[in-house]
Amino acid sequence: MSKTMSSTSTESSDGDQATVELIVCNSSPSAADGGGTASDEISPLLAQSEKPKTNIFSVSYTRRKPREHVIETDTSLTNCMLWVWNGSRYSGLMCMALSSTIYFFMQVISDVFMVQSIPLFETVFMRCTVTLILSYLWLRRSGQPIFGPMHARNLLVLRALVGFLSLFSFVYSIQRLPLSQATVLSFTAPIMASIAARIILREKLKIAEIGGLALSFFGVLFIFRRILTTQAVSGGLVKPGEAISLNVRGSDHMLAVLVGLFSSITGGISYCLIKAGANASDQPLVTVFSFGILASPAAGICLFFFEEFVLPSFYSFLLMLVLSILAFFAEVLLARGLQLEKTSKVANVQYIEVALTQLWGMGLSRIAPSFGRLVGCVLILVSVFYTMYIGPEKEMNDVA
Repeated sequence: MSKTMSSTSTESSDGDQATVELIVCNSSPSAADGGGTASDEISPLLAQSEKPKTNIFSVSYTRRKPREHVIETDTSLTNCMLWVWNGSRYSGLMCMALSSTIYFFMQVISDVFMVQSIPLFETVFMRCTVTLILSYLWLRRSGQPIFGPMHARNLLVLRALVGFLSLFSFVYSIQRLPLSQATVLSFTAPIMASIAARIILREKLKIAEIGGLALSFFGVLFIFRRILTTQAVSGGLVKPGEAISLNVRGSDHMLAVLVGLFSSITGGISYCLIKAGANASDQPLVTVFSFGILASPAAGICLFFFEEFVLPSFYSFLLMLVLSILAFFAEVLLARGLQLEKTSKVANVQYIEVALTQLWGMGLSRIAPSFGRLVGCVLILVSVFYTMYIGPEKEMNDVA
């Protein structure tokens, strides 16, 4: 108060009463005009008082340095996964290679850990249900639309229907054909996918890509040549001593073969729809969810009408759960590979599963090594490695 104003007092007497009058006046004439100046002097103080708040919050972040250090060490694996997912020109091929490798490990686990016999539709129902649940949780957690964008839903519905037909026709053929014949028929799907991509997606099919697919398929034929020849000489499914008409059994066998071919054709078309749906929705996981939402209840209905439910033991249920989770990740990687890369190239990489399975079986003496198997594995590996090494680079050159 002493700096901004001064006071004077005067005394006056009126008879017996004394009056004291206090007069307050500004010490400087510019104070009346400097009200804005005074407020300007106060506002910097308010602005400075807000800055310590941000400094306090910044200090609180420095306390998390040990946790951030741990996160940085843990993110090395995450960065590697993200690089494989979308960090390289080879991401599409690597995703398909990982998908085929996961399917190979599923076969290894099934062979090593023997469990009780479970009906095929029950296994399919378990895998489709786990795929449906995991894809739903993944989409909800990432904030993506569950059923995809509106403009892509027709493609997703078609993908679900065609994938359903391919899966259940394959189940029918594998129940009525020897495993080797069903395997050879199923591995015509990459060829069907390349042809369907040429017709549906207008993808160019080059001579080198046709040669790679043919080389891989010839490798499959070399691997199963002796088994197929033995089954053809013995009459397919006919066993000695069976008093069943050969014509009836032969007609059933031919029907199973045709159904297996139908499964491969629809599987190839399904690959094209997966690619189109993933590109339209910009999310490959939506194609996995759309398939699971139809295949899971359909497998449950088929289990109820065509097979008898077997209550699995805890060990069997745990193994089925692990295999179902692995199948989910294999399907996601397959969809991602189809989204990123040309169909004929990623389809050829699928054949690596056959080579790995045969090499693993021969290494553990589960499969007798033979010249045909070795030649078949070499043909597949040469074709797959050629596709992975040359494919993306040639594609980039064509685009440039």
